[in-house]
Amino acid sequence: MNALPLMPKATAVWLIEKTALTFTQIAEFCGMHPLEVQAIADGEVAQGIVGYDPVANHQVRPDDIARCEANPDLRLKVLSTPNPIHRRAKGARYTPVAKRNDRPDAIAFVLRNFPQLSEPQIVKLLGTTKDTIAKVRDRQHWNSANIKPRDPVILGLCSQTDLNAMVQAANERLTREGQAVPVPLEIGEDAN
Repeated sequence: MNALPLMPKATAVWLIEKTALTFTQIAEFCGMHPLEVQAIADGEVAQGIVGYDPVANHQVRPDDIARCEANPDLRLKVLSTPNPIHRRAKGARYTPVAKRNDRPDAIAFVLRNFPQLSEPQIVKLLGTTKDTIAKVRDRQHWNSANIKPRDPVILGLCSQTDLNAMVQAANERLTREGQAVPVPLEIGEDAN
């Protein structure tokens, strides 16, 4: 099965209005039935939908449309996206209420096992504040008697990929500054 364009009905509306493609060609490109495309062209379906330009949005090339307009037996193909990996949006990291009490444990784990991470990196990684990090580090946190260092990945506060990327960035920063990169602790080894 071929990939479908984004917003298939809106794409079909644009192709009907702007090209001389057959209903069958448009239907196969958009993953629709030819009768549905004909209903869109007749104004029976999708009256309020604004056309979505697949050429401007890099889903098909204009020369491919012209080639298919000249020969009704040819079919349009959706262009593959260059970067299918979706990155997390920038901004504050939301932590569910049920996991917020786990955050100091995760901070203690990161401070103990990854001392090379800067406070801004920990803030970004765990969605916490510099004040909370300082209180956990200085044992001034209101719940410091009950804080036990636990892995933030296991707690679900960050992904292993994010943690590895932060540690790698911190190690590169230390190398650039000419400082020694700390050796990771073995499992069961105490930092003190």
